[in-house]
Amino acid sequence: MSFTLSRWTAFAIATAGILVIAAAVAGLARSERQQKEDVARAITGGDPTRAPALIRRYGCAGCHTISGIPGGDGQVGGSLTGLRARVYIAGVTTNSPDNLVRWIVKPQVFSPRTAMPATGITEADARDVAAYLYAQ
Repeated sequence: MSFTLSRWTAFAIATAGILVIAAAVAGLARSERQQKEDVARAITGGDPTRAPALIRRYGCAGCHTISGIPGGDGQVGGSLTGLRARVYIAGVTTNSPDNLVRWIVKPQVFSPRTAMPATGITEADARDVAAYLYAQ
């Protein structure tokens, strides 16, 4: 008994296999992103999903490059991409969730001559922004 597949059947099987693999990869990527967000929420007490609107409202993206933020390509301040892996914040204080929140709210406390302005951001909003930055 001989069994042969038509081209279309072979194509359909190959396509289905590729879709299954793509779905698995997408699930892993989603899982990794969700895990990063969960950790960021736990360490900052903030909600990273609220941050994009806050980043636009307070003008952060006007000065900083911030991944995932449309128009987040500012060149005045340092890039905030990969912030969670850095040892220091702005080169002046150790990178910890509490220090990041305090830096975002009142950077002059850490560095009186910093170019970063006091934006008027609240501590709660700063926690959301910090959570977003740590989740990236």
